[in-house]
Amino acid sequence: MHPVRRKATVMKVLVIGATGNIGRVAASALEKQGHEVVRASRSSEPSVDLADSASVAALFDAVGPLDAVVVTAGGVPFKPVTELTREDYADAFAVKTLGQLDVVRHAFDHLNAGGSVTLTSGVLSREPIATAAAAAAANGAIESFVTTAATEAPRGIRLNVVSPDVLENSPHFHATFPGHRPVSDEEVARAFVRAVDGVDTGRTIIV
Repeated sequence: MHPVRRKATVMKVLVIGATGNIGRVAASALEKQGHEVVRASRSSEPSVDLADSASVAALFDAVGPLDAVVVTAGGVPFKPVTELTREDYADAFAVKTLGQLDVVRHAFDHLNAGGSVTLTSGVLSREPIATAAAAAAANGAIESFVTTAATEAPRGIRLNVVSPDVLENSPHFHATFPGHRPVSDEEVARAFVRAVDGVDTGRTIIV
């Protein structure tokens, strides 16, 4: 008995953070799948600032109905844990964590039934490196959120997070991750295609 093949569907996908090293890979991979991709970032049109909830709301109002949303934006401070301040942790959560969670909140109201949301965390939620305590906390919070929030997502919407190791396309970071194998654009692309085109939900997809 042969497995039933799903008919390919062209989807409208919003990629937030599309000018970054992960975002551009994800957006290009989804375009190669035949999807209509709307690329958004702080420096593009449409633009969005994840630290500003009004900006997130305005973006969704501007782009209209969607089938999928991918978020790859969010920076965090890197300092020795003894030097991290309350403000450093607040900054990490404001953009990397709360910014992505705010996107989920708005996406649930704008996605078509059966759509999906894909967030981005990173290897620091599971593997330590020096000066990465704030990043680890922010990434771990995103992954824990996805595990539980996916069980309550409305209208059959799927929710996942892609968690890549240090990127091959970012050699300036390689020395900060001693012993890690940098992951290729192809590996990152496959993870986002799986999240958008697949059936997973509530998963952390490790790259």
